[in-house]
Amino acid sequence: MNQSTKQYVHWRSETDSQGILWLTLDRDQSSINYLSQAVLTELGKLLSEIRSQLPTAVIFRSGKKSGFIAGADVHEFLQVKNQQDALDLINLGQNVFNQIEALPCPTVALIEGFCMGGGTELTLACDYRIARDDRKTLIGLPEVKLGIHPGFGGVVRLTRLLNPLQALEMMLTGRSLRPRQAQRMGLIDYAQPERLLQRAATQLALTRPQKRSMPWQGKILSAAPLRPLISWYMKKQVAKKARPEHYPAPSALLDLWQHHYGSPHMMQQEALSVASLVQGDTVHNLIRVFFLQTRLKGLGDKKSLQLRHVHVIGAGVMGGDIAAWCALKGFKVTLQDREPKYLSNAFARAHKLFQRKLKTRHERNAAIDRLIPDSKGYGVPHADVVIEAIYENTEAKHAIYQTIEPQMKPDALLATNTSSIPLETLAQGLKQPHRLIGLHFFNPVAMMPLVEIIRKDDSSQSLVDQASAFARHIGKLPLPVHSSPGFLVNRILVPYLVEAVVLHQEGVAAEAIDKAATDFGMPMGPVELADTVGLDICLSVAENLSEFCHFEVPKVLKRMVASKTLGKKTGSGFYTYKKGKPVRDRDADMGNQTEIQNRLVFRLLNEARACLREGIVADRDLLDAGVVFGTGFAPFRGGPLQYAEDRGIKELVQNMKIYQQRFGDRFQPDEAWLE
Repeated sequence: MNQSTKQYVHWRSETDSQGILWLTLDRDQSSINYLSQAVLTELGKLLSEIRSQLPTAVIFRSGKKSGFIAGADVHEFLQVKNQQDALDLINLGQNVFNQIEALPCPTVALIEGFCMGGGTELTLACDYRIARDDRKTLIGLPEVKLGIHPGFGGVVRLTRLLNPLQALEMMLTGRSLRPRQAQRMGLIDYAQPERLLQRAATQLALTRPQKRSMPWQGKILSAAPLRPLISWYMKKQVAKKARPEHYPAPSALLDLWQHHYGSPHMMQQEALSVASLVQGDTVHNLIRVFFLQTRLKGLGDKKSLQLRHVHVIGAGVMGGDIAAWCALKGFKVTLQDREPKYLSNAFARAHKLFQRKLKTRHERNAAIDRLIPDSKGYGVPHADVVIEAIYENTEAKHAIYQTIEPQMKPDALLATNTSSIPLETLAQGLKQPHRLIGLHFFNPVAMMPLVEIIRKDDSSQSLVDQASAFARHIGKLPLPVHSSPGFLVNRILVPYLVEAVVLHQEGVAAEAIDKAATDFGMPMGPVELADTVGLDICLSVAENLSEFCHFEVPKVLKRMVASKTLGKKTGSGFYTYKKGKPVRDRDADMGNQTEIQNRLVFRLLNEARACLREGIVADRDLLDAGVVFGTGFAPFRGGPLQYAEDRGIKELVQNMKIYQQRFGDRFQPDEAWLE
């Protein structure tokens, strides 16, 4: 193909025999393409050269196997010191993409693998877009997850191309599209198999078909009289999941579109909006959480474990849902329980999961075929991973281990999903106690991304690596945690939940307690969370932790469990439930919201600091990651220890001492705060 080739630091320029210039981004010293200032500056110089000697067409592609472009280099956003710094960075991207759009020759973006954020904005500046049609290719604008919205012209160009309902929904949710979805929406021109990609891109460049434009329905919805109504409705919908005071980016995006759509100044206003958002703590903390997620992903190398077959023992809610999730992710799964009748509920839930997550009948049927009922345990000798997920009873678990250990392959991973029993206790039932490891999932399995990898003192690093690899194989985030009562997440969460019950026992309305927590940024209030988890489970974990963590189990919790008032699953707990939703008292006294919030948060922060001091996890970042991804702790606050630092340790300790005097020694600041 090459007629002439020019090599730059990050870009490779090749002209073929038909005069088409192929611009390949292959970012230097990186396995992933990001749009750093250096990459954009070099592209700007390249475009100047292209304008002086115009080719037949320009086709953009990636030189990385990992994907097209992962977006802007977010490290550079953390270095921004003021609004002008942010504007300079954003204007660089806008100017370069404007140059692409202004080229008089055809431009084509050839998308393979992931294409995110700034990468998608670059493709929008091109005349045509073509994508490799497979499951690895994803196209999205996920900036909202970092507390901003597209800033390199993405808002202007996407709302000019697509129906505004589709364009805004894509940016507000940050969701990614597969090639066929993107083609149906009008975001790309063609989705093609890999063998036809280069030929199809060449054909587009040479034939120059009519470019895609917004359908007439979109033009009507974009009209000035309708924009305020659409913006108001979308703000209302977004606020149900992301409060504007916590996450300002969605409102800023909708305001930009409502007030400036079609204006010649919209591009400038887009830059000003993002530059303003970048200044807030929200962006820095969400970027921090993004890097924490990236670190957890890096803890599990899939090559450490060859995974084909998973065997799960226990078809209750946790065991059944773990099995269903593994089958969803493409693995053969055998699910065992005492008798076939105990498997039916697990399979019913699995079918609902497949229906919800898989788009085609073929995919759903394939997942159903991979999930195999196995009341006799025939799958044990063939499994690469065996997960015990029965109820929390040491003797029952020991009995299972004695049965399955002799049957297992020597190199198979043996794991328990226990949430409260120390691994040292459980391992006593094994002939090879060193092989047991904890894989602690969180409920609901399909929604919670974290898996705690529980290790004992004698657990080898290779065992931890294999368990972490398993988590990555099924799309979860592994967090290595030392075996200790409650491990990490439950250890930190239970005192917070117990304090909520104590507040309720003192006469504070459940609605007031939950409001204080959700106002802080929690996805669900602790009272509703306790009802959802199940008060019997809360009591069991609280009793296991009470002596270790020095708190009393509230009497009201014991009474409710004794009377079989167990929360959502029985239709009644602290709330009464109708159609799965809590019935709230709209006239409930909200009490002293600041005090309620402090009591909840201080308990959580104090326990988090104690866990770090005891070395439950290796460092502060892993602790914050565990609490964010294991409990949903307000991501915009960056994690509990980051929040404590932002609030000020000295002030925090002083306030804890005041609460200790007023409410008891459970608020005594952990000794580590004083270091």
